[in-house]
Amino acid sequence: MTHGSETTRSGRQALGSVLGRFEQWADETPEARALIAGQDGLTYGQLDARANQLAHHLLAAGLPDQSLVAVATARRPEFVVAVLAALKAGAAYALIDVADAHTGRRQLAAIRPDAVLTHAAHQFHLDDGRGLRFIRLGAEADAISERPTDRPTPATRERATAALLFTGAAAPRPVPVGHALLLAACDSWAEVAAPGPADRHLITAGPDVTAFAAGWPRALCTGGALVLVESGPRSTENIRSVVETDEVTVLHTGPAGAVRLLFDERPGAAWTPTRAGAPTRSLRLVTVGGDRLYVDEHAALHARLRPGARVLALYGTTESAGIGTWFEPSRLPAPPAAPERLALIGTPFPGCRTELRDGQILLTPADGGDAIPTGDLGLLRPDGLLEFRGRLRERITVEGGHLDPHHLESLIRGHDGVGSALVADIRDGEEPGKRPRAGSRGLVAYLAPPPGPRSGTDLPDIAALRAHLADQVPPEHLPHTVVPLRALPRDRAGREDRTALPLPVLPNGTSRTARGSGKYAGAGGEALSPGCATGCVVFPLTLLGLALTDVFWPGSTDLTGVPAPWAALFFVLYVFEALAFAVGVVFLFGGGSPMRRQGRGRALTRATHLAVCYLLVAWWPQDNLYRLAAKHDWPRQAALVYAFNIPLMIAGAVVAFYLTRKPASAVGADD
Repeated sequence: MTHGSETTRSGRQALGSVLGRFEQWADETPEARALIAGQDGLTYGQLDARANQLAHHLLAAGLPDQSLVAVATARRPEFVVAVLAALKAGAAYALIDVADAHTGRRQLAAIRPDAVLTHAAHQFHLDDGRGLRFIRLGAEADAISERPTDRPTPATRERATAALLFTGAAAPRPVPVGHALLLAACDSWAEVAAPGPADRHLITAGPDVTAFAAGWPRALCTGGALVLVESGPRSTENIRSVVETDEVTVLHTGPAGAVRLLFDERPGAAWTPTRAGAPTRSLRLVTVGGDRLYVDEHAALHARLRPGARVLALYGTTESAGIGTWFEPSRLPAPPAAPERLALIGTPFPGCRTELRDGQILLTPADGGDAIPTGDLGLLRPDGLLEFRGRLRERITVEGGHLDPHHLESLIRGHDGVGSALVADIRDGEEPGKRPRAGSRGLVAYLAPPPGPRSGTDLPDIAALRAHLADQVPPEHLPHTVVPLRALPRDRAGREDRTALPLPVLPNGTSRTARGSGKYAGAGGEALSPGCATGCVVFPLTLLGLALTDVFWPGSTDLTGVPAPWAALFFVLYVFEALAFAVGVVFLFGGGSPMRRQGRGRALTRATHLAVCYLLVAWWPQDNLYRLAAKHDWPRQAALVYAFNIPLMIAGAVVAFYLTRKPASAVGADD
């Protein structure tokens, strides 16, 4: 069966879109499985009918022409139904993250949808007061089920834009993607991957990530089944179980997700393609996108699969619907001399083009649109393969020029025991991942071991690492500190997240195991722990607070008229007030950096930092002023209420909001 503009058995002319392609499969194979979600699932005919009903419901609700429908639900089957319904109703779709309400609100704030398809529980978190129109899929389920199951007329489905995809940046940016690009990207991928109706596809990325938001047609436009992970913890074991139970044949994931799924890292354990229960036995194809993949990593993943299975490294941007270039080691003319230092992104997909301008990669999408500057650096090798050489935004300013950390990180990977590496420019009091400037303190190397069972740390210390690099880079490019990690932090899209790197323990540019130096160094050369150093500051501040109480508020701690044992108990209260003040002062100057490592929003982290300081500091002046205020001194009573009581409540609410927010760097296996 061919697909495109061919007339189906229903006599209806198929649209040149992913919707038309899906509807062709629904006409030809209505009983074939389309969605698999645990015990639930839908055939192509059932999925088409449910999407038709929801499309009629949208139109009956007055959905305007050329509209935008935001889909915000944790129920994966309803995601797909809603996407198809939006397209059938002539609208574009945008998929919203509901697992992280903060991200979801930022995504909604970046667009102006005509309707938001969601459930009551999600509406509470997503409603930003703009008067958005929410259609509750649960509350209106009966009305939706009574709508016709026939398709809306094609005239209601004609618009250029098919979807708004979100970039994975801290401030999500919506990118319009047209019907032609979605279909061209699907066809281009299919020409390389050769999918078929027997395939079962699993996309581990979150639904709002380009890999899923633009990748679902890879299954539903080729006659295959889309396997969905049900709502709930999306842990590695959970997804691995889905791969095995549902006999997934095509896995779409990121580098970290592929490692976690294909490597059993328990001591003494090792998956093999033939081992009973191994998740790799059904896989015939693994596509890895979202970030760089070194050739040795590619080979290690391939070795986990059964003979004949393929691993494809994909490279693309949100603007190109995630499709740009592809690579697999069989395309190399000969084995490379140092595969651990080589990250290849290969050759363009059919219909795509790449070019280099001043070393930067420009990508032309599969539909033949304008060339897109990717911000990534590349090199065209003599064998015609494109090599990844770093990112412009990650360049570090050093003496005499700049450093592309990818080059240094690739050299570090050549050291035995290093599986992955990131190099960041760290300055006192600043975070990794910031735009570097001249005069930086030094480079910090973050190292993680290779995948597999942990047999103790074999990561090099700073001396060994500098010796390894000494003959390969100039002295100003040598790292000053090594920070070992279990794995590199990654963002929701699966990319290495330099902003989530922890600060070194000693911020003076020395090794974390250095002795006899640094601001926490003791007299005998042993480095003091942060807790001990904090105590050395808090104790004298507490004594100072007690001494200054009578200076600022004379008589507020006078206990001469209070009988025992109450006088002693109240004195303990005064000590705790001074102690809280001291801890608050220390937290004001030393608590910001640890909080920023949590990966939450910068503004929220700064507000919470100040709120915690105020919660600690305010008791000392507040209680002393209260004890001196006359009961009917209304001006002073009002000043106390608005200077302390209400701000303390607000500070508590800010801290509560912060603690209920999931860090942006906290991702599961869904890359």
